[in-house]
Amino acid sequence: MTSTRIIDADGHIVEDNAAIGQRMPDLYKRWKYAHGLMSKVPWFPSIGALYYAPAGSPASDARAGTPVGLDEWRAFLDDTGIEASSLYPSNGLTYGLIQNADFAISLCRAYNDWLYETYLKVEPRFRGMALIPLQEPEAAVDELRRVVEELGMCGAMLPATGLRMNLGVKAYWPVYAEANRLGCCLAVHGGYHDGLGFDTMNAQAPTQALGHPLGMMIALGGIVFNGVFDKFPNLRIAFLESGVAWLLLCLERFDGSEKNFVPLNLRGELLRLGEGESVHDYIVRHIKEGRIFVACKGDELMLSDAIEMFGSGPLVYASDFPLAATGAMCRTQVLEVEASERLTETDREGILFRNAERLNERRPPAT
Repeated sequence: MTSTRIIDADGHIVEDNAAIGQRMPDLYKRWKYAHGLMSKVPWFPSIGALYYAPAGSPASDARAGTPVGLDEWRAFLDDTGIEASSLYPSNGLTYGLIQNADFAISLCRAYNDWLYETYLKVEPRFRGMALIPLQEPEAAVDELRRVVEELGMCGAMLPATGLRMNLGVKAYWPVYAEANRLGCCLAVHGGYHDGLGFDTMNAQAPTQALGHPLGMMIALGGIVFNGVFDKFPNLRIAFLESGVAWLLLCLERFDGSEKNFVPLNLRGELLRLGEGESVHDYIVRHIKEGRIFVACKGDELMLSDAIEMFGSGPLVYASDFPLAATGAMCRTQVLEVEASERLTETDREGILFRNAERLNERRPPAT
């Protein structure tokens, strides 16, 4: 397709319910077997009534219901020339909705083992992004350590929606501390839009268009204003599936609101700005330090504005295969990046492979 290297920062697997179930503890498997549901009913919560792929959409029609597994993924990589892809779940995007901590711990471990054994172990072009049970942060720390050190995964996914608390709260700091120690990345990913204000929306397009970036804005707000980047200086977080425009909105809105509503921070645990530094400056500083990444496409209206404001360093290409893209669609997306007159050669290389390399690499802190 192109002589330019391509690293995909966000692809998706389609879960094999039966195979994941085989890796679950017996007490969970017995009920599914008894009712003949091992392969029929997903282990993860429903993606929600507001998220669906109706017939008539380009991606759904092109796939025509064909299941996507290891062979289809390999064919996609061969077809597009993508040299590596970071794999995220599909049904598992909702794992933050799980209420029972023991079930979350078991399911995350089963999913991670299945992902490793089915994809990562047999194909070097895949990069693994684990699920960690944030419902029990201590267990999430243990699982993050296991998947990075034992299974060689790049890091873990954090759900943008579904958890009881926002991603900046103190309960999750041990997870950030472990990612900081391991030098691995974390990535916030949306997918579940129920409860965000779209429940009466009678069309999918605005729900999809607004649901993903709204989840990213909430996640970034919680992480920034709780001072997570201050406390864990080796932490890298990607915000995926939402483009770049939402980040520009945050830079403007967070800045003005912080000036009007300076938080009471007697214990010094919240956001700490430098002398004369605004929230805008703070976020841009962490972007330029390689600690915040965002997925983008080459045809986004605000792409030039984003690059002018903070450079192309945080921008990564995301195929979203097979959920909302085919091989032909991904080739078009890459060509849009390559052909864009708004981008320099450095920008193009950064978006298509260099920035994803920096995101995926393991960088333990200096001792």
